Amino acid sequence: MARRRAIPDHQRRFGAHVSIAGGLSLAFERADRVGCDCAQVFVKNQRQWRAPPLTDAQLEAWRDTRAASTVHSVIAHAAYLLNLASPERTLWLRSIDAFVDELGRCEQLGIGALVIHPGSHRGRGLAWGLKRVADALDRIHARTGPLNVLTVLETTSGQGDCLGGRFEHLAEIIGRVREPQRVGVCLDTCHVFAAGYELRTQEGYETTVAKLAANVGLDRVVALHLNDSMGPLGSRRDRHAGIGQGALGRRGFRRLVNDPRFFGRPMILETPKGTDARGRDLDRVNLGVLRRLIDPTGEKMLS
Repeated sequence: MARRRAIPDHQRRFGAHVSIAGGLSLAFERADRVGCDCAQVFVKNQRQWRAPPLTDAQLEAWRDTRAASTVHSVIAHAAYLLNLASPERTLWLRSIDAFVDELGRCEQLGIGALVIHPGSHRGRGLAWGLKRVADALDRIHARTGPLNVLTVLETTSGQGDCLGGRFEHLAEIIGRVREPQRVGVCLDTCHVFAAGYELRTQEGYETTVAKLAANVGLDRVVALHLNDSMGPLGSRRDRHAGIGQGALGRRGFRRLVNDPRFFGRPMILETPKGTDARGRDLDRVNLGVLRRLIDPTGEKMLS
């Protein structure tokens, strides 16, 4: 299949998290099958701490399938085992080691962004946890040296002792690291809504974006996760739903996909997988919903 011309930055890029089961390069086939413009992957088995080094054959297959794919950009998500805020030193150091390894894999694969949840302080307190993450990132960046891969902190729902439920948390971490230019942000719609940031109304949406801009800056937003929320506003529940199938509803996404301030960034689905009652792939269905929300006149941004 011939590769499309690159999408201009003023347009949208919609995609999904796709499986690497059976081989990293199979991610492109799966992404193409559902109509992705971009994709997110794990760069190794995310249930394991360690994985064998990437082979020349794997890298060649990745490059070849990527060149033939309709996917324009790829980001990666770190394994969920990692906790860069852990008060347990063994787990903290293990998480640092694992993230260093994943950054290296991204560099080999030509992936420019690795998304990670800031982590949980496990009862040690907010200030302690934010400093702990910043200290971990300093160690990571010192060990990896210059890379073409950004460390990307994801917004969270603020559940339990998890950091990242407020934009101020991300700002504090970024402000503490020695190399802030190496850190970006991923905005997750389910998470920010569950954390208490309104997206459904014009006033609420603009207030939320203004707070994001004031704390971390919109130019630092590298990617977005587009997920509806099974929980209501401020529920602090990290439960994703299909687009328009949760408390956010389609109106919670209409302004976002028509907001030129976020054009050109990968907008990635992390919604439930499977098929609907008509046998249609749910990723394809959700991508279709997002694309139907696009208004070339820009009027939907105001409605």
